Amino acid sequence: MEVLVAYGSKRGGTAGLARMIAEELAAAGQRVTVQPAREVQSIGNADAVVVAGALYASRWQRDARRFVRRFAAELRRRPVWMVSSGPLDDSATTGEIAPVQQVAAAMASVGARGHVTFGGRLEADAKGYPARVMAKKLAGDWRDQEDVRRWVASVVDELHHTARRA
Repeated sequence: MEVLVAYGSKRGGTAGLARMIAEELAAAGQRVTVQPAREVQSIGNADAVVVAGALYASRWQRDARRFVRRFAAELRRRPVWMVSSGPLDDSATTGEIAPVQQVAAAMASVGARGHVTFGGRLEADAKGYPARVMAKKLAGDWRDQEDVRRWVASVVDELHHTARRA
C-alpha cells in the first residue's frame, strides 16, 4: 500500500515525528511519501493518509488544518489517521489524550479512523518570545519511538484488514 504522511510543523518537532512514522510504516512494508502539508499538490495514488500537526496553545498547526480542508473530498475516500504532537511532558506516554476541538472537527469532516497524540519537542534555544519563555522550563524531546512503533503497527494491521475486505 502507498501511504502519504503529510505534516504541519513550525519548529521541526512534528516534521521529525512524521519521519519517524514514515520509517516505521516503511519497515512494515508500506510504500511511504512524507511531505510538508503545505507542499502537497495531490494525494495521488495514496491508499491511506496520515496527517500530523503540531499543537500550539491547544490549536492544531495551520498547514495541517488547511491540508484537511483542501483535500477533504479525497480524504473521505481513503483511510485517514490524524496525529497531534505537542505535550512537553510525559502525558502522551502515560495515557490517551483526546483530540483538541480543531482535530476532532477535521476528523469528523473526513471520517478519520483514529487519532493519537505524541509528545512534542522544544529546543532549549527556541526562537520567538513565547517559545523562549517556555523553553526555560520545558525544553526537551518527549517523542517516544516505541509509542510511534506501537501506533504504526495498529495502523498497518487495520490497513491489512481493510485490504483483505476489498
